[in-house]
Amino acid sequence: MPLQQRSARMRQRTVLLVGIVVLLAALVLAVVLASLLTHGRHEASPKMLKWKDRGTTKNLQEVVLGRCYNYITAQHPELGDKDCLKIWESLKDAFIYKNPCNITPEDYQPLMELASHPIPCNKSLFWSKTGDLVHRYTKSNQNFLTLEDTLLGYMADRVSWCGDPSAPGINYESCPKRSECESNPGSVFWKMASKMFAEAACGVVQVMLNGSVEAGAFRSSSIFGSVEIFNLDPDKVSEVHIWLMQDIGGPQSESCSGHSIQRLISILEERNFKIICEDNYRPVQLLQCVHNPDHTDCRLCTNST
Repeated sequence: MPLQQRSARMRQRTVLLVGIVVLLAALVLAVVLASLLTHGRHEASPKMLKWKDRGTTKNLQEVVLGRCYNYITAQHPELGDKDCLKIWESLKDAFIYKNPCNITPEDYQPLMELASHPIPCNKSLFWSKTGDLVHRYTKSNQNFLTLEDTLLGYMADRVSWCGDPSAPGINYESCPKRSECESNPGSVFWKMASKMFAEAACGVVQVMLNGSVEAGAFRSSSIFGSVEIFNLDPDKVSEVHIWLMQDIGGPQSESCSGHSIQRLISILEERNFKIICEDNYRPVQLLQCVHNPDHTDCRLCTNST
């Protein structure tokens, strides 16, 4: 083979090898850059952390959208201008691909603004340790609304969610409890929603507490005791009615004269609220009696002699 042809082939091979090397280098650089960009955006971690609480509710998007559409079409058509898709996107954006122990109120602010709606005066009903009873009562008496009867609370009731810095950005296996970190998606959401619910209250407001709890009916660490009570507006709320409910046939740990209730009354009085406390508010007690109609506590009238 002539020397000139050999030189030409060697040049071709050299050019080809150089091209391959350049291409491989470009691919490696692209992979490294993509990894750095992904890490910067999502704080990628090798695997999801294991937390102590249940993970994100399966089919969360369908659950939230279904509840939203049901609320604004079947239950409260006056709220028909609410955009359920935007509400879902704002909820998802609040936690997806984020460290579930580093959620802030700012993450939920767009959601709060999209889903908020007016609460009629005299209808706000707060509660602590009476969840089942209070919601049975609001289902039977449309004159009162708990947080879970608002659009925000209705969508989020009994569901859970949390993100993770690594793909797919949502942890379906476990989420952190409040004891593991306070700034978790659920705790921050309910604190914000509770604050907004309390701020909207006007007229006479009610609170249903559990007089059968051994540790005391009023707890400063509860959402009501730490958030809602301090966000009631004395200029908008005329009275606070306390309904202290004891279990039918259960322990009667505390009455309106009890230690924790007196502490609650003192806090309310310091904030210039008028307070009425009633042991075993009769309309709610009658609802309790549906499950235990023959108990002595459930007699409609007693002999005075």
